[in-house]
Amino acid sequence: MASTTPALNATVAAVTQRIRDRSAQRRALYEQRMADQHKRGVHRGELSCGNLAHGFAACGETDKNQLKLMNSANLGIISSYNDMLSAHQPLETFPAAIKEAARAMGSTAQFAGGVPAMCDGVTQGQPGMELSLFSRDVIAMATAVGLSHNMFDAALYLGVCDKIVPGLFIAAARFGHLPAMFVPAGPMPSGLPNKEKARIRQLFAEGKASREDLLEAESQSYHSPGTCTFYGTANSNQLMMEMMGLHLPGTSFVNPGTEMREALTRFATEQTIRNTEPGGEYRPFFKQIDERAIVNAVVGLLASGGSTNHTMHLVAMAAAAGLTLTWEDFTDLSAVTPSLMQVYPNGQADINHFQAAGGMSYLFRELIGAGLIHTDIPTVFGTDMTAYTQEPFLEEGRLVWREGPTESLDTEVLRGVAEPFAPTGGLTVLDGNLGRGVIKVSSVAEAHRVVEAPVMLFEDQNELKAAFEAGELDRDVIAVVRFQGPKANGMPELHKLTPYLGVLQDRGHKVALVTDGRMSGASGKVPAAIHISPEALDGGPLARLRDGDIVRLDANAGTLEARVDAQAWAERELHVANLDHYHVGLGRELFGGFRHLAMRGEEGAGVFGGFEADDLARQEGQIHDEDA
Repeated sequence: MASTTPALNATVAAVTQRIRDRSAQRRALYEQRMADQHKRGVHRGELSCGNLAHGFAACGETDKNQLKLMNSANLGIISSYNDMLSAHQPLETFPAAIKEAARAMGSTAQFAGGVPAMCDGVTQGQPGMELSLFSRDVIAMATAVGLSHNMFDAALYLGVCDKIVPGLFIAAARFGHLPAMFVPAGPMPSGLPNKEKARIRQLFAEGKASREDLLEAESQSYHSPGTCTFYGTANSNQLMMEMMGLHLPGTSFVNPGTEMREALTRFATEQTIRNTEPGGEYRPFFKQIDERAIVNAVVGLLASGGSTNHTMHLVAMAAAAGLTLTWEDFTDLSAVTPSLMQVYPNGQADINHFQAAGGMSYLFRELIGAGLIHTDIPTVFGTDMTAYTQEPFLEEGRLVWREGPTESLDTEVLRGVAEPFAPTGGLTVLDGNLGRGVIKVSSVAEAHRVVEAPVMLFEDQNELKAAFEAGELDRDVIAVVRFQGPKANGMPELHKLTPYLGVLQDRGHKVALVTDGRMSGASGKVPAAIHISPEALDGGPLARLRDGDIVRLDANAGTLEARVDAQAWAERELHVANLDHYHVGLGRELFGGFRHLAMRGEEGAGVFGGFEADDLARQEGQIHDEDA
């Protein structure tokens, strides 16, 4: 462990300070509310005898007797377990292991509640995908229901994938008086190489591979329990939780079903008990997660080439903790954060290769050494962030932490700041007369980062597929898929379009995607301006476009412009789409209220409003209850 910590990078310090300054009032109100909740009682000691009897009626005699005592900790377990999805299936055995570890410490643990977990990989291109983004907020609410019984001294959050961890984080922030530990399940072992999988997907899109070929390739890629091994939103989640000190050091990418994984889950339980008030070292979430932790998460995301979904999730997560994070913060941090990882889709390696090359401990060492992250924040490990240059080992069955590697073992996958893959984090905000959006360029070749071409408009991703198959896109083109925002249809991912656009790019055409929808955390080689805000349904300028308009996407300059005369552009009427077919079927009718309440992508695309920011605005008369 380094004995001295380098000075913080000036831009990192400046961005952190401006988040602190712009959030000062709402953060103060948030902290006051968490402190007040703590005073009201963080555990079952505040419950009446009748309340308490209901709370432990189903427990065994040993746990029941322990729960009658008020000087031992009781942990609440929130889990996204289901046995259909590979990432969540390993969580089946975690509650029993947690309860056993808690009893060994003279404490208890109860399964407080399960939360839904859906997979964008299963729903990709299907109607169910339109529930995906909103599931984040459903997860936050379901977690709140589970913890609302006030039986718990701390909470263990068991979750992995795309919307689950952000939803759990939002709830953890609103129960910020409780210590929190995030407990991952780990990635599946490596399967079919990503390059081969991508090749077969593209061949299928061209009609040169059969559906049987495609299914076999996908089955060899996603083949066992654990998280998908590409570097999408799920694995970005794990990296960010560790960057904020909400994971134990080195725990993010340990495979499920291993002795190490089981040891880490037991230790997480023991450490969470230590972090409770009865455990003697009270470390509540709200005193751990502040603007410094959020900046660490953004820097980690940028350095690793992580998921664009987090340009929305992190905004919503920060808001839940009383902090205002903006897309400008991402852009400014990206400019000083070097790209240190190349894991698919940014390269051909998978997350297991990253772990073997040096993993999180090496990434932490490099970011700390360059002054790019805050080290002076408390962590669930009971230390500051400098301890995260360590990684776990088993010595005769006992878990210990040792210093991780000081050099990358594979510089094709993981590099130091002295010779990064790129000097910046590869994430840019685009601005212009088409609105504001984001683009991930870490996997887009320099030659493809500026595209100027006529647009072809679509209001459903299946229309683009049909146009490709009819040969209508075999030219320079910017495909605009609009009316895909949160208010329109829940903002589905449009990742299934990547193979078609990739074929056009490989044929030598200038091609790009512009959308008010999302792309997957596995966004690839085709430039994609996404999350365009305001969305077309919300009066956004995408609704002014007409087929054949010339649009220029310049990722280098950060601009997105329709090359249309300014007066003619201003006088154009907004196109109105019929979206009824998006709103019924597979439960979509149940989410009409969510679509109505949804905020813009730049604001986090959530349905909860601005938390303390809205409360302060009401106090100042800027908004009224009917506006919220």
